[in-house]
Amino acid sequence: MPISQSTTNRTLKHTRAITIEAFARDDGLWDLDARITDHKQRDIQLASGLRPQGAALHDLTLRVTVDLQLNVVDAFACSDAVPYPGYCESIGPDYQKLIGLNLMRQFRQGVKERLSGTNGCTHLTELAQILPTAAIQAFAGDVIDTRDAASNSTDSNQPFQLDRCHALRLDGPAVVQYYPRWAKSSPDAKSPS
Repeated sequence: MPISQSTTNRTLKHTRAITIEAFARDDGLWDLDARITDHKQRDIQLASGLRPQGAALHDLTLRVTVDLQLNVVDAFACSDAVPYPGYCESIGPDYQKLIGLNLMRQFRQGVKERLSGTNGCTHLTELAQILPTAAIQAFAGDVIDTRDAASNSTDSNQPFQLDRCHALRLDGPAVVQYYPRWAKSSPDAKSPS
């Protein structure tokens, strides 16, 4: 269901876009390229000078290279548009501090310890925080087994995604319908009619 239309007139003032692209590399590693951009719909006066309408206020990219166990083996940050040129982009090399972290084991805590506050860039650190779920989506079906009820697999390991969100809780109706082998009984675990 799409978000409802606003009942009042609105004027667009700001657009923030975040994209993450995942690439399987020939060497068996994966690159996650996360990018954040900010644009104003008017000219904006910054301490560093005028930024004309349509010019990026921020255009930052964080590339994290991971192995198949989601260990960060390389990291690179690039700042193509920043509000304080000559200063903001100097923090880029510090994002190599992500190397050695694992996206599925205390990653967000590790990012916070290494790159929060004045130890990093607010926006690059924000990008790092969303990498774990993006990596899982990228790996789903390629690296991570996401088989369902239609699968003929006899694997005794529970599919990765089960019991990791409210929709796929083991005692919920979605698991009863799509993953009956793994369903646990519950009063509300009936399939939708």
